[in-house]
Amino acid sequence: MGSIENPQHSFTAPPESATFDGLLFDMDGTIIESTPAVIKHWTAIGNEIGVQPEVILEEVQATSFDFWSVHLTTSHGRRTIDVLKILSPEKANWEYVQYMEGLLPEKYGDDAEEVPGARALLQDLISNNSPWAIVTSGSTPLVTGWLRVLGLPQPEHLVSAESVAHGKPDPACYRLGREKLGLAGDDKQILVLEDAPAGIKAGKAAGCKVVGLVTSHTVDQVLAAEPDWIIKDLSSLKFVSAEGGKVTLEFRDALVKP
Repeated sequence: MGSIENPQHSFTAPPESATFDGLLFDMDGTIIESTPAVIKHWTAIGNEIGVQPEVILEEVQATSFDFWSVHLTTSHGRRTIDVLKILSPEKANWEYVQYMEGLLPEKYGDDAEEVPGARALLQDLISNNSPWAIVTSGSTPLVTGWLRVLGLPQPEHLVSAESVAHGKPDPACYRLGREKLGLAGDDKQILVLEDAPAGIKAGKAAGCKVVGLVTSHTVDQVLAAEPDWIIKDLSSLKFVSAEGGKVTLEFRDALVKP
C-alpha cells in the first residue's frame, strides 16, 4: 500500500497540534487497506448477480478506489446495499449484504493490512480512555471480521452501514457517531479520519474537523473534498496527551496546501 501522490505536492508542513473531544474513524483506507480482497468480493457478487465484474470494478482497478468507491455514479463512498439497489434490487437486503461481506475476512484475510500508524494511535486512545468510534460504510460482520483477523481493537462504539438510512456523503453516520460518544453539541471538537472524498464531505457536513488520508485516492481528489489536513497515512498523526477528557494530537508532514 502506498500514497497516491502527485510529485508537485509537498508533504512538508511544519508540525501542528490540535485538541479534540473525540475521534471518529472510517474503516477501509483509514484503519485497514483491503483493496485486493474488495476486488475479489465484487467479482464474486458480479458473477452471482449476472453482472460482468469488470463493469463493477473498472474504476476500482483504474484508480485504486477503496471498497466503497464503485463507480456507478459520480459519488464515491457507496454502501454495498446502495450499489445492489442499482445492479440487483432483489439482492438489496441486509441478510445478503451481511452474508457476503462477512465472507471477506474469512476468505481473503491475507489480502488486507493495517494502515501505517493505525494500531499505535488506537492503542494510545484506548490506554488513555479517549473517546473514539468507527463510522463506516461496511456492515457489522465486515468490520468486526477484519478487526479480528488483523488483531486490531474492537470499538466500544460502532456506526456501520446498517445504522443509517443513507450512506456517505450523507452526514447522518457521523452525526450518529458524535451522539454515540455523547459529543453531539456544537461546542465539541470532533476529528473525523477519512480517505474517501464522500466520507470527508460527510464529516465536514456533520460539523467535524477532518483529516484526509492519501491511501486510496489521489492527492487532488482528497484536496477537492476540502479536509482540514491531508496526510499520507496515520504514521503522520501522533498522540501527544490526554487531559480532562480531551486528546491532543500532532499532525506531522502534512500536505502544504496550494
